[in-house]
Amino acid sequence: MRICFVFTTALMVFSFVARADVDPEGPFVGSNVVFEEVNGVVSVEAEHFFKQTNSNVRAWYLFTKSVNPKVTPDGDPSHIAGASGGAYMEILPDTRRTHGDKLTTGRNFSNEPGRMAILHYKVHFNTPGKYYVWARIFSTTSEDNGLHVGIDGQWPESGRRMQWIKKQQWVWGSRQRTQKKHTGVPHILYLNVKKAGEHVIMFSMREDGTEFDKWMMIREKRNNVEGKGPAPRLKKGSLPKGIGLEGKPLTKAAAKKPPVTAKRPRGKDGDGSVAVTGELKQWHKVTLTLDGPFAHERDTNPNPFTDCRMTVTFKHESGSPNYSIAGYFAADGNASNTSAEAGTKWRAHVSPDKPGKWTYQIRFVKGLGAAVGESNKTISLKGYHGKSGSFKINPTDKKGRDFRANGRLQYVGKHYLRFAGSGQYFLKAGADAPETFLAYKDFDGTIARKGNVPLKTWQPHVTDWRSGDPSWKNGKGKGMIGALNYLSDKGCNVFSFLPYNAGGDGDNVWPFVARDEKLHYDCSKLDQWGIVFDHATARGLYLHFKLQETEMDDNRRGKGGSGKVPTSLNGGQLGIERKLYCRELIARYGHNLALNWNLGEENTQSTEEQRAMASYIAAVDPYGHNIVVHTYPGAQDNVYRPLLGKKSALTGTSLQNSHIKDTHIQTLKWVRESAKAGKPWIVAFDESGSAAHGQPPDLGYRGFNGKDSGGKMAYTQHEVRKQTLWGTLMAGGAGVEYYFGYKFAENDLICQDWRSRDRSWNYCRIAIEFFQGQKIPFWEMTNANALIDNASNDNSKYCLAKKGVVYVVYLANGGTTTLDLSDQSGSYQIRWFNPREGSAPETGTVRTINGGSKPGIGRAPNNQNKDWVVLIRRS
Repeated sequence: MRICFVFTTALMVFSFVARADVDPEGPFVGSNVVFEEVNGVVSVEAEHFFKQTNSNVRAWYLFTKSVNPKVTPDGDPSHIAGASGGAYMEILPDTRRTHGDKLTTGRNFSNEPGRMAILHYKVHFNTPGKYYVWARIFSTTSEDNGLHVGIDGQWPESGRRMQWIKKQQWVWGSRQRTQKKHTGVPHILYLNVKKAGEHVIMFSMREDGTEFDKWMMIREKRNNVEGKGPAPRLKKGSLPKGIGLEGKPLTKAAAKKPPVTAKRPRGKDGDGSVAVTGELKQWHKVTLTLDGPFAHERDTNPNPFTDCRMTVTFKHESGSPNYSIAGYFAADGNASNTSAEAGTKWRAHVSPDKPGKWTYQIRFVKGLGAAVGESNKTISLKGYHGKSGSFKINPTDKKGRDFRANGRLQYVGKHYLRFAGSGQYFLKAGADAPETFLAYKDFDGTIARKGNVPLKTWQPHVTDWRSGDPSWKNGKGKGMIGALNYLSDKGCNVFSFLPYNAGGDGDNVWPFVARDEKLHYDCSKLDQWGIVFDHATARGLYLHFKLQETEMDDNRRGKGGSGKVPTSLNGGQLGIERKLYCRELIARYGHNLALNWNLGEENTQSTEEQRAMASYIAAVDPYGHNIVVHTYPGAQDNVYRPLLGKKSALTGTSLQNSHIKDTHIQTLKWVRESAKAGKPWIVAFDESGSAAHGQPPDLGYRGFNGKDSGGKMAYTQHEVRKQTLWGTLMAGGAGVEYYFGYKFAENDLICQDWRSRDRSWNYCRIAIEFFQGQKIPFWEMTNANALIDNASNDNSKYCLAKKGVVYVVYLANGGTTTLDLSDQSGSYQIRWFNPREGSAPETGTVRTINGGSKPGIGRAPNNQNKDWVVLIRRS
């Protein structure tokens, strides 16, 4: 019933929009409008911006003679009289008008530029240099008189804290508030334009209630600007004749049932041409781009995400494989660099399994809800539907860690994923934190809603970026790309992240054009995410998509939310929002070779909802990527047992506990239970240890001395290595990820320096290299603790075995053990390995043992009370 209700609501919205054929909340001018600097002067009306961002808490509203937005509180009347161009902008709601009103940073005040309510303008500068910034505002009280100005995504100190003093009149100002002079200092407010050409000038909120009429940039130093200033000069595009937007916030997000108030100029449709680009090689990303119908990411009639369905069939000349791949709207095709919101480019990605000739055929239909299967009435789009062609794929040329050297990871009915190209099996080890990995300042449309969870810069890893690595928008992204380089260089091969956490602990990541606008996706932000994910694939890093978190996976529990607009996707059910979310992520990123779709962190959807979501993902994802679910330790039996078996779409699970001593036995339980049910799961331990501590930092990192703020730590990194890392691997688990806990400076929410756990990554690398370097067939081995002196699983000794062939024994506290070879024949060679230092293999006191008995394996060569790994292989 709930799904039907959601769809009916969507139909009502679409019908209303269809009658008016307008854009509810678009910028007043198009992204093609570029103003021009002439003779050292730029002049622009405040309402002529092409984009507004970071407008969830406060937004800029348009005022004209006939438009007076009914947004409260707003303590003063309209001041349209005397406004240049007959219009101005105001930041609303206005809750702080005097010093006596409460100041709340992040709501009615922001001393941090670029955090709230940003207007963007394009300007072509003919002459580079230093430009003084002037703005015309109206202030009625002691507050409501502050802005910040920036350029090309940067907010220099010289553009912060614009300040006005005169009240009750439109007045030009170019003063900067300083600690010594709150009324502002003249001639120190400026921007440096480093080179001629097109730049983006930005104004962001400092105080709500500020009324903004016009701005100028001037090369000469002046003491005043008179009147309304010079008229704007255009380099490209044209300005509309009338205002036309009846007082609605000009935000990037459209309301769920928006009032319809203005027409959006429609661009010209594409000519139907098709381009196939990328490295045309086996396992590499190949992109098909259709020059299709014009759309804007905030259109509602039709909505390019819900109402247009592009599907591309890619087929190898042999007949197999034959993939049906979801396409998506890609704006101008270069949105990661242009931040475009509109265009005619539609895309699909494939990572071809085989060299040789491949063919493609495009299906393109339109209809209300067509993209998510909610429409029985669709029409084929003439000129686009039915387009076909072919291209040739050459063998891959990649080697080493690059996943393209090995092919796609696949579920093959075992407890481990296998590369389709090389046939090798995969063990993972890496970072489960920060969950807010994507809360990054260099991504478009990304804001911090909580003061204690700021956006990341990944500054500690900027030096890890290398020449030739990707970036976007003239050098953005280097910190994050460098972080991936670091993790890969350490020998790790996985990291996890939330693509959607609205209402959750971080509340700073979502793929939409705005936090609660779930039917419209941010093309430029998602293209920038894609650059990061593609680089991860090239660096041999498995992508762990945690599709949601417990605070907002099901609004019926009332955990998250934002008032009237719930943060959950259809309340946990498989409605239009949830379907679209899964489809967009799969369409944009499913071509990556190594990933899993996790239904959610600490997931508490019902079994029926989990089954429906997993089945939908399996149906849309043509590659059959691993599908898992994560839940609370105490809920595992209730969550996992109903999802076991051959009929389940799940192929794995993501485990959590509160005590590291439970890791081995929990892993062993679900390895065995899933095999018993007839469908072995990929069992990984992704969150081991207490919520406070998780994986502790290195001793000495930022003063960490082995204690947290509450006193002595519950355990050390060494105990994590023994109980979590080796405890998982020796139970037949597929690998681990490390959660960081909330007690530390680099914690699960704000961490941006993976070097905080540098030694832990060494231990991960050593473990993986042991299994790979010694060519141990772990995928054919099972836990066999009963063969050693640990039938009771006491966490001190573990055994993994392919009986009669190879045995791995882990001694957490050193010492020795016997190995039951009574039903085996032949002789076996023993080698000892150091899991702490990764040193060359050492030979213990016993070189060989014989079958037909229960021999002792000898003792560690030294450090008897520390952990050792023993490899026992048939001669």
